[in-house]
Order: sequence, then C-alpha cells, then structure tokens
Amino acid sequence: RWPRWRHIACGKLQLGRGPAWLYFQLFHSLVQPDSPARLEWAEAEAACESAEELEQERSKAGAASGAGGDVGRAQPGLTACFSSSLGQLSVDTLQFLLFLYVQQLNNVSLRRSLIGEEWPSPRTKSPSLTGKPTSENKNWNDQEHLAFVQSHLSAMLELLLDPEQLSGSSHCSHSSSVPFQAVCALGFLLEGTVSKSRAVRPLQELALWQPCQSLNGFSRSSKTFSFPKLESWLRSCLTSNPFGMTACLKAGKKLAWAQQVEGTTRRAKIACSACVVPQVSPMVIMSQVYKQTLAKSSDTLVGSHVRIHRCNESFIYLLSPLRSVTIEKCRNSTFVLGPVQASVHVHNCDNVKVIVVCHRLSLSSTTGCTFYILTPTQPLLLPGNQAVSFAPFHTHYPMLEDHMAQVGLATLPNHWDNPMLVGKESGDTSVFRLLPPMDFHTFVIPFEMEGDTTETPGELPPAYQEALSQQEQKVQIWQRTVKEAGLTKDQRKQFQMLVENKFYDWLVQTGNRQQLDSLVPPPLGSKQAAG
Repeated sequence: RWPRWRHIACGKLQLGRGPAWLYFQLFHSLVQPDSPARLEWAEAEAACESAEELEQERSKAGAASGAGGDVGRAQPGLTACFSSSLGQLSVDTLQFLLFLYVQQLNNVSLRRSLIGEEWPSPRTKSPSLTGKPTSENKNWNDQEHLAFVQSHLSAMLELLLDPEQLSGSSHCSHSSSVPFQAVCALGFLLEGTVSKSRAVRPLQELALWQPCQSLNGFSRSSKTFSFPKLESWLRSCLTSNPFGMTACLKAGKKLAWAQQVEGTTRRAKIACSACVVPQVSPMVIMSQVYKQTLAKSSDTLVGSHVRIHRCNESFIYLLSPLRSVTIEKCRNSTFVLGPVQASVHVHNCDNVKVIVVCHRLSLSSTTGCTFYILTPTQPLLLPGNQAVSFAPFHTHYPMLEDHMAQVGLATLPNHWDNPMLVGKESGDTSVFRLLPPMDFHTFVIPFEMEGDTTETPGELPPAYQEALSQQEQKVQIWQRTVKEAGLTKDQRKQFQMLVENKFYDWLVQTGNRQQLDSLVPPPLGSKQAAG
C-alpha cells in the first residue's frame, strides 16, 4: 500500500515524497485499472483542497484496498489489488520490486565502457525506424531488452524469493525453491507461446504446462520450483519480443497514410503491427513524414502504442483514443493527439507543439517546444531540456469527451502548470516557463466528425480566458470600425484586397501558408489511403 511504500522510500531510501509517489503512481498506471476506477480516483483527488488532505486520501484509499488480504503475495494471474471504491492504491509487492529493478536498464557502467563491453555494442543493435542499425535508445531496442533480462535473470529471481530461501550473503543456494507467487510476479515482464503458437500465454500458465514441469523443477506438493532448474528453463526459452518495434518494421502492415513529397529523398514510412500482434495493443510507427498534414481517426489507432520518428515541418492529427505515444527526433512540427491512456514521451525534439489530453507527459532533451496539455499528473522534465513552454489544453473535436471517457481521463485534476524536474536539473526551474497569456490562442481542428463535444473540456485558467476575451473584443471593435467607416463600394473592394494581401504576407512569414495548403485533399489518384 502507499503508506508502506512511502515509509520505505522516504525513511529508508531517502527519496523525497514527490519521487516516491512518482514511482508508485507510474507502476500503478501500468497495471491498467479500468476507466471507471481511474475516473473515480480523479474525482476524489480533485476534491482535495490541500496537500495534507490529498495525502490522507491516498493513505485512506490504500488502507481500503489492502483490507482483507496480503498485498505482498498476489493471487495467480492478478497484477494488482483493486476494490470497487477508491481501493486502487495498492499494488503487488513483487511486481513492484521488478518494476523498480528494471529502471536500471538505461544505466551506463563506466567500468564496462572502459573495457569496451558497455552498450552500444554491435551485437545488440536493432534496426531503427529508418531501417538502419541504431543503438541510441534502449527503450526501443528489443535485443537490448533480451540482453538485460539474460544478464539479470538470476538477480531478479533472488529478489522474489522468500527471505528464508537466501543464504547469509543474501544469495540463493542450490537447494533454494521459488514460490509460485514469484513466477506469477515474473509474468509482469515475461510471457510466451507453446510450440510456436501465436496465442500469447502468461508465464505462470506456461510454467505449469505438463511437459515443462520436469524442466523447471515444479513440485506439486510444495507448489514451488527448483531455483537452478527454473533459471535454466527460462534461459533456454528466452527470445526477443517477436511483437516489438523490430517485428513491426519487418513484418507489419505498411500504411499509405502519408503523401510522398516530390523533390525530396525522404520517404515516409508508416507501419502497424496489428496483423502481427495477437491479443495485445498494436504498435503504429510513423517515420519521416515531411512537409504535409496527416490526419487520422481510425480503428487502427484505437488503443495503440504510437511511435513518431523524424517528422519535420508537418502537422499530424491522430484523433483516436491511444495507449501511449513517443515522439522522437522531430522538428518544426505540430502534433494534435487524441486522449492518451498512459504516457506521452517527447525526446530530442526541436520547436514542436504537442496538444494532448494524457495521463502523463515526460520530456527529455527537447529545445523550444510548447505543450498544450490537460493531465492529472505532474509533467516530468528529465535532463537535457531547454526553453520548454507549458499552456492549458485549448482545442476540441466532436468525439473528444467520448474518447476521454474510454481511457479514463477527466478534466480535473489538471497539473499542466506544475512540472516535476527530475535528475541533475531538479532545481533549475529556468528550463521551462508557463506560456504568457498574451501569446495564447485557441486551436481549431479543421476537420468535420460526428460527435457531441462542441467546446474545450474543462475551464481555462482566468488569465488565459481573459486573454481570449480581449482577442474577441478586438475583433468585434475592428468589425464595428469597418462597418461604421462609411466606405463606398469601390473603397470596400480596395480595402478588402489590401487586407487579403496583408493576411497572405502573414501566412507566408509565419509558415501557416504551408499548413493551409496541406489541408487540400490529395487527388483521387494519389497513394494516400484511408487506413
């Protein structure tokens, strides 16, 4: 439960309360509570008027969810303990330990670097979104995931053992046995198939399959596994994720969503793993979309993990409920996204705008980017960001509120203006600013859709609402001035031409001319498809 983890993290590990809650909440969001439970918790959190009251609510919910059972030992097949009310603040202890352990995936060992063993290594490179080998992002590298698990499997199994199974040096012995609950917890990281079947099954189900029991040392009487046999069996069966990014690029369905811009060597690549991945959220990869507007609301996108890579000078609208979004190495582009159930991560981007309702936003190594967001959690500023601007979410499309309900996101609480700085820059608030109200404008999504949403969900902060009111007032004053000027028909025509010329110059200077031009539908004979 949260109170127990808070005691361990703050009292034993010397973490601040903010980072302690961050780890707990991050893991909690991974176990996919249903949307009604998430909306119920959002309502309770929004009703808290102080930090003390919020902390009491978190602790109370944790106590409610922990009642009646040992949270530290999950039942087979369960990933977390939830109750029908605000009982979603307890998590499976063993799975949470594994979640904390795998955070070291991106650690760099100085010793291994000096002797030439540290990643990147030619042996673990996997194809990038452009089809060329890369070793820049471990989070996307299926081979790196496999190498990490192979290197740390023994330590992870020891982490899940009952204390009496460990020797005085806190290591297992040859006679150590692994409880069934530990194998269930390991299912948080591992799953598989039988005899190359496409049906994906939980690890605990595979471990109990009769032909495997002699290999993994399962004892029916004690409901435990032999530590050395289980480790050997897992190592012999481990393979890289056959449904990851590499598989999506090689075997996924190619989508003709983007136009190929003449006069450029860049070729847009968009692929979907829906035809490859059974029974799990599909992956959609978009790479090298260049100087165009791409707009989609598609069943292909619903619940998908979206990876956007190297898109430049483009306007991309993905107006469906999404599972997660990663935007990497993009420049001078605008991304308008449907509600995102988990996280939006932006890495190594310059001068991009992101407009989204999401559960969590995290940024790393960005420069000059602006985020118009509605989020119930604090935006995370990881190292390397410069000149980040935050502003309140300021647009809508007809299905927006329906899509928000599908992924369990509400209008309150909204922490768009309260980022958390993590890492070496945790005290440097100069890396971000709140967008000045005078620079704030509503954003119009220029597409017709069916649905009931007719305005931006929630209320704008007073300063921003006042700025919009002043803009509307200026327009009204201008229209009244023109109407009362008493111009003749020829003068009105001449004045109209002057205004249109000035407006055209402004479109060119601001780059909005390209955005308007790219809204023109492609010719019927083009290769852009509905998807």
